[in-house]
Amino acid sequence: MWMYLLLFVVAPLVSAQTFSCGPCPQVNVQQPFDLQRYLGRWFEITKLPASFERGKCIEANYALRKDGTIQVINKQMEIPGTLTPIEGTAVVKNQSEPAKLGVGFSYLSPVGSYWVLYTDYTSVSVVYSCTDILRVFRVEFAWILARNRTLSVETRARAEAELQRAGVKLCQLIPTDQSGCDLNML
Repeated sequence: MWMYLLLFVVAPLVSAQTFSCGPCPQVNVQQPFDLQRYLGRWFEITKLPASFERGKCIEANYALRKDGTIQVINKQMEIPGTLTPIEGTAVVKNQSEPAKLGVGFSYLSPVGSYWVLYTDYTSVSVVYSCTDILRVFRVEFAWILARNRTLSVETRARAEAELQRAGVKLCQLIPTDQSGCDLNML
């Protein structure tokens, strides 16, 4: 009976997420990690499918709040000429591992993991997220982000190698359309 209940709960996630059998893998994050240098604007270059990201011109902006939490403002264009923002909060869960953050966008939804696997702070960031479901299934997210709307072939290859080390299948990545984004709107 519990298996049917689990499938009923998980089935809607399958079509728009990367859903796999087994628990989340152990991955290495950026060591050391400097949160202050990471803050600012990042553009999404490619990702594993995510139901909450259906638009183009996707970007994220991270800013430190006075209380020590991180303001997260994600934007995407779903209707031409209109950027839709959503605001969330990120927190460093353990000061000894500052590259492992928790991010939430609603009090009603669980906090998701946001693990920075690699960044050079000035051009690229590789982010991974995984949620175990009873250690039987997992839902994974992964992103390659850049400080500009494009990324060089060499830098992208370096980022993809980091995702491969984390067990992400590159064939599942989908590019984010960053064309036709009116910079004056941002």
